[in-house]
Amino acid sequence: MKNIAILGSTGSIGRQALEVAAANPDKVKVSVLAANTNDQELAEQINAFQPELAVLSDHKAAERLRKNYCGNTKILSGDEGLLAAATYEKTDTVLAAMVGFAGLKPTLAAIESGKNIALANKETLVAAGNIIMPAVAKNKVSLLPVDSEHSAIFQSLNGEDGRQVHKILLTASGGPFRGKKVDELENIALADCLKHPNWSMGQKITIDSSTLANKGLEVIEAHWLFGVSYDNIEVVVHPESVIHSMVEYSDGAVIAQLGLPDMRLPIQYAFSWPERWPADFGRMDFFKIGQLNFAKPDTETFPALQLAFAAGKAGGSMPAVYNAANEQAVYAFIDGKAKYLDIPRAIEYAMKKHRPVAGPSLPAIEEADREGRALALEYLSNAGE
Repeated sequence: MKNIAILGSTGSIGRQALEVAAANPDKVKVSVLAANTNDQELAEQINAFQPELAVLSDHKAAERLRKNYCGNTKILSGDEGLLAAATYEKTDTVLAAMVGFAGLKPTLAAIESGKNIALANKETLVAAGNIIMPAVAKNKVSLLPVDSEHSAIFQSLNGEDGRQVHKILLTASGGPFRGKKVDELENIALADCLKHPNWSMGQKITIDSSTLANKGLEVIEAHWLFGVSYDNIEVVVHPESVIHSMVEYSDGAVIAQLGLPDMRLPIQYAFSWPERWPADFGRMDFFKIGQLNFAKPDTETFPALQLAFAAGKAGGSMPAVYNAANEQAVYAFIDGKAKYLDIPRAIEYAMKKHRPVAGPSLPAIEEADREGRALALEYLSNAGE
């Protein structure tokens, strides 16, 4: 029986993780649930799964929940509550599914308290891979990727000698705007960004997918997870989203992991590893698929991908700035305070202004995050004039 804590339980990954838990009641016990502000949905989840601890990072939302709830689940709030959720003594696995940089500290706390990590929060490794990976090794815990691409790479590496990896091939659907050019994206609306052709995801990650910033974040994450240099990571546009990623070995052999575009599959694998549990999430029909297509990414139209490679190669605190500027610009776009094309432009502006700190400490990473956000806002304020 796996005792799990789900950080980000009301988000897309958190909801699907609860579906996995419900499908495996003899294998998974949900001991902790944590969310941001959605007290109504969290209350429903508490009633369904009866966790021992529930947390809302927003104090007002937590107070509403306390007034309306009369069960046995302990309810906490704020940063202290999140840290309690991440380190709860009875859990052995923490699903880190909070959105953005906010997931870094709880994930690090979970690692340092000896919890195994199912990592859906790629920003944690992007901003602080130099801290997270040594902490994983020091505390002798496992870190299992939940992103479908990194789960695919992890599975393609099983039983192989990592020293014989020639290249990691990260697949990308291309998002809703694949094939479009810059002039066609000038007046893109939020609703257009949220029409992903294959995946059902949260708002922020769906926008990131449309700009290819999400793939850029995944490139940096792959570097840290698998110890592969950026020169040996390649992005391949694969519109069908059937091949989730591939590993090419020194002899030219390529091992790929295929599956339906369903996040419940990598979530369950992160919970079940090193076993595989039976699942009824649907099966592939190769006769219906018919053919698979591949193309190079258009980095002129979608420069966020190449900016991520540049941030990763610059190293130090630069990836944290990349991530922070992207987050700030995406949320400005969601709020109607920025245009779609301002997102990669804000990232580039912040990166040009930042002077990276080598081997940054956690305080230095937090400062880089603040600077990246401030620089993105500086760009956006000038862009609106």
